[in-house]
Amino acid sequence: MRMSLAMAGVPQARSHRLSHKTAGIKKSGILPANTGPCPTGFKKEGEEKMKRRILLACGMSLVMAAGLFSGCGGSGEENTAASGSTEAARSGEAASQEGGESSCAGVGVNVADGETIQVGIIQHMDHPSLNQIYETIAEELQPLVDEGRIEILYQNASGDSTILPTIMQELITDGADILVPIATPTAQVAASTTDEIPIVFSAVSNPVEAGLVTALDQTDGNITGVSNSIPVDQILDLALELTPDIQTIGMVYNTSEINSVTGIESAKAYCDAHNIAYEEATVTGTADVQQAAASLVGSVDAFFTPNDNTVASAMAVYLQVANEAGIPIYVGADSMVIDGGLATVGIDYTVLGKQTAQMVERLVNGETIGENPVEQISEYARMINVSTANQLGITVTDEMRETFTILGE
Repeated sequence: MRMSLAMAGVPQARSHRLSHKTAGIKKSGILPANTGPCPTGFKKEGEEKMKRRILLACGMSLVMAAGLFSGCGGSGEENTAASGSTEAARSGEAASQEGGESSCAGVGVNVADGETIQVGIIQHMDHPSLNQIYETIAEELQPLVDEGRIEILYQNASGDSTILPTIMQELITDGADILVPIATPTAQVAASTTDEIPIVFSAVSNPVEAGLVTALDQTDGNITGVSNSIPVDQILDLALELTPDIQTIGMVYNTSEINSVTGIESAKAYCDAHNIAYEEATVTGTADVQQAAASLVGSVDAFFTPNDNTVASAMAVYLQVANEAGIPIYVGADSMVIDGGLATVGIDYTVLGKQTAQMVERLVNGETIGENPVEQISEYARMINVSTANQLGITVTDEMRETFTILGE
């Protein structure tokens, strides 16, 4: 019998399941936590899917061997023969395309016709941005849930990244057909867990540096997704527009978050190009944020933090230090402005969640990873927190109100 996380002595992750049978409980997709082991019937279903994947792998070996002679764009006869051993494969894996040419588009969803597709969505921690992504994905996929075409399996490590490998493995054992990891650490664990199941990440600023893909337009493995890289130059242009007397910027961030380090490197390059000094204070967890920010008070004129999950989770104490010192905080995410940061040209996480859900839906409808290169978030938002601006003595003009999303009123 498979042990639950609690039985294994591992900190308990939050989980729930959203299907057409349970969707009526709450349409947003947030259900009461299911902390026990999966039902026996579902475990059996997962085992059957694992058997199919093993059979598919064997079939694909034959296809790859045939491909050494016929090539990706070989004749219709050769490729039709090769695809005969993998009739159950979906999404064009080694199957004949229109015109007799084979598909080399990559990994797709592998389920029998009419079978419900299991979509595993995983967070490594709680904070408003990541929660908004999950809630938006669940909402956008709700029609597929209602139709019985997919079932959503949600897991949250609640800030304990050490249990992410266990979470991923249990989702695979339970029959997940698509994995949707939210944020860079979660995506990296998903990628290290499977090279067969399609992975659609969300909120990964630099997927190449994170080791998820070799290039944004080259998704020849089992991974793609939507990047939330931020326009650092535009954010700091805005900082100089709102607070033109800035001479030194204080950068607060977590060095273990690739997404944050990438943003900080861009900020340093901007400062060097504009003759602006900068100082930095790094953190390893939320408990460090208050002290890190306080260490810069007296030597900086503004704070900057990119889309950093750790700092975003401690905005309350960050804001307390900044407000007491009269220092504005410029940030990389809308949620951080909602929580009191002064302004951003940053990520609207509702938009990011919608793009991620659209990519998942395309896979559900038969497309492959190879047909879906990594996307950048489609639009950024200029946002300002009026309450914070008033506290800092910054006037929000009528002209600014026409070009900004106004928060904090």
